[in-house]
Amino acid sequence: MKFLIASDLHGSSYYAQKIVEQAKTQEADKIILLGDVYNHGPRNPLPTEYNPIKVAQILNDVKQDLMVIKGNCDSQVDTLISEFDFIENACLISGGKTFYLTHGHVNNIDVPTKTKFDYVVYGHFHTGFIKEKNGTIYVNAGSVSLPKNGTKSSYLTLQDGKIKLFDIEGNLLQE
Repeated sequence: MKFLIASDLHGSSYYAQKIVEQAKTQEADKIILLGDVYNHGPRNPLPTEYNPIKVAQILNDVKQDLMVIKGNCDSQVDTLISEFDFIENACLISGGKTFYLTHGHVNNIDVPTKTKFDYVVYGHFHTGFIKEKNGTIYVNAGSVSLPKNGTKSSYLTLQDGKIKLFDIEGNLLQE
């Protein structure tokens, strides 16, 4: 099974559509969003084509192929326009390796999980990377709509235990 993993849409209908298009291009079976789906957050500028209702429509159209992790900017009211659940965290096994999926505001490269995973995959910081620390691989999907620190709009793919970082146009950045 192939997963496309993205984070931090922050209400951008433009980038929501781009993620759905990249999922088709990448032939992903599922899209996993790592939180901060609709709201832009008080410290962020408005992203391109900020329209949370349109984001909900785009995502509701692919709800059967979607798993959404709750981010720090996601609230209970967001479920009123969503035809899918927001879950706290998830764990996947792919290629015999364990992948912990979270938003990143609680656990991340600087605040590790108490449980040992092969990979910890998150967003929140809007900077895409793949780094090893203390025997765990930490993977940040970056932000699709509001990348920071000179990074590109990015997403991940996960298949057969291999994770890759791409820019929003589908160019491989890191694996």
